[in-house]
Amino acid sequence: MRVKKAIFPVAGLGTRFLPATKAMPKEMLPVVDKPLIQYAVEEAYAAGIRQMIFVNGRNKRAIPDHFDTAYELEAELENAGKKELLDVVHSIKPDDMECIYIRQPKALGLGHAVLCAASVVVNEPFAVLLADDLMVGEKPILKQMVEQYEEWRASILAVQEVPQEHTKRYGIVAGTPVNDRVMDVSHIVEKPSPDKAPSRLGVAGRYVLSYDVFDEIRRQPRGVGGEIQLTDGIAGLLRRQKVFAYRYEGKRYDCGSKEGFLEANVELALAHPTLGPGFRDYLTTLAQGL
Repeated sequence: MRVKKAIFPVAGLGTRFLPATKAMPKEMLPVVDKPLIQYAVEEAYAAGIRQMIFVNGRNKRAIPDHFDTAYELEAELENAGKKELLDVVHSIKPDDMECIYIRQPKALGLGHAVLCAASVVVNEPFAVLLADDLMVGEKPILKQMVEQYEEWRASILAVQEVPQEHTKRYGIVAGTPVNDRVMDVSHIVEKPSPDKAPSRLGVAGRYVLSYDVFDEIRRQPRGVGGEIQLTDGIAGLLRRQKVFAYRYEGKRYDCGSKEGFLEANVELALAHPTLGPGFRDYLTTLAQGL
């Protein structure tokens, strides 16, 4: 079966970015000229996915508003003859893309957020994208993973090597290498201390998962941080079927941290086709004055 649906857990409070996120979802923080959630949705769309499922919470109206039709804005741009800007607005939500919004009633963890979408995902594989992991590659990261799913017909986790001291920030996997990019996962643990980590391969914010993971999440008690962890659900899935880890080709920016968010803005601005040259000159001048 093809991967046709993507879940975006966007109910978090974004406390690390206060006060900026007091009234605005962290997923709406802009990197250069687009909010984080739009990068993630565009990545899913490029992978062939057309149904976008947003699991949100209170005070998250900005996300559905962003993907909704803005009649007044569009009329204003059309009357002013600003066709290029009107095209930009239309491109946010292509006509063949469907957006579904589900409320997560309590902040019970990533596993619970994914589980909230179970009624919309009926006996089919699905993707999960964490918008504060901004991931870029010559071929979109999720497209790479969907291709891996089509080859292996099993759940795929995006992974990267992390410093030993950072294992406590990630779900960490171990297993048997299949080739230079794919590992047959035998073990996964959520945020282990460096001395207990089974490897240095950390799960990044992209998943293609079997529908059976929902049953495993339902069986899980609360895990690390008193939350229902997606990692624990995947660990349960491992007892029933294959799960593969995939070393993606590209770069991840941890935009859940201020440092990663700033790095993403600088590097994507430098790569921007119109802003890049002038911004590079500015940074060169700035560096010379330091």
